[in-house]
Amino acid sequence: MSPPAGVTAEFPMSRLTTVGTGGPARWFARPERREQLEQVLRWASDAGLPVAVVGLGSNLLVSDDGFDGLVLKLAGDMAGVHRSGDSARCGGGAPLAVVVKRCQAWGLSGVEFGCAIPGTVGGAVRMNAGAYGSELCDILTEATVVAAGGARRGGADELGMRYRHSNVAPGEVVAEVVLGLRPADPAVIRETIREMQQRRREAQPAKVRTFGSVWKNPGDGVTAGRLLEQCGLKGFAVGGARISSVHANFIENTGGARSSDVLDLMVEARRRVLDQHGVELEHEVQMLGEIALPASDQSPS
Repeated sequence: MSPPAGVTAEFPMSRLTTVGTGGPARWFARPERREQLEQVLRWASDAGLPVAVVGLGSNLLVSDDGFDGLVLKLAGDMAGVHRSGDSARCGGGAPLAVVVKRCQAWGLSGVEFGCAIPGTVGGAVRMNAGAYGSELCDILTEATVVAAGGARRGGADELGMRYRHSNVAPGEVVAEVVLGLRPADPAVIRETIREMQQRRREAQPAKVRTFGSVWKNPGDGVTAGRLLEQCGLKGFAVGGARISSVHANFIENTGGARSSDVLDLMVEARRRVLDQHGVELEHEVQMLGEIALPASDQSPS
């Protein structure tokens, strides 16, 4: 079965991830309109292909062997941002940084925390991303989720949004998001964004290839970064992958890293935290392809 127009073969996923590792996707497309998205999803379903969506690739670890399916990156109209009263209507592929900038100019407040999240609106909804005490579920009015068999709409409750989780399933695409915001002075919004960005620059690694936070915070005021730091893991490296010396919940590609290096590093970090603190960390980074953390009492193959 021939793919629709615009679908390309053997696309290097390392070009789509901020950590810069991973093998090729068997098929890749950049749908710009809802009709194109629905068409490629139907084709993938008929062909028996798994589907994955990549936003800015900031929270993604792809197998070194790649992904034997269809990878989508929303573009064009599906990455646009428009004002609708006191709401922002966003395509799932819209970068949060763009949403924050547009809303600041419009004098709409509530999404400022998105300046600290290097991803798209759709990806942020899928994992209920958050920063500085706020999460996407706090401002989500409605999301449209599209699959090969049709579409569904709902707010935070219908999407099962909780800490770093939603019920958006593999093969489903967050196509459109409506964010409910509130009017505010653009100058005040700008200052809030400036302060958040300054805190992020001081606390997180910069000018290196990395993805976002690797591990979820365990809760009760305990952070994964602090546990990892107490285990002496800052600067610890495997191959070309290294735990940041700035923030221990970040892994950097120091040059030539493979996804297997990152995975080995994650296994060792989780083992040390479990041994020394009795806490089993749960990873926040998403995995794509034949790649997964082994059980905590095993080592990667």
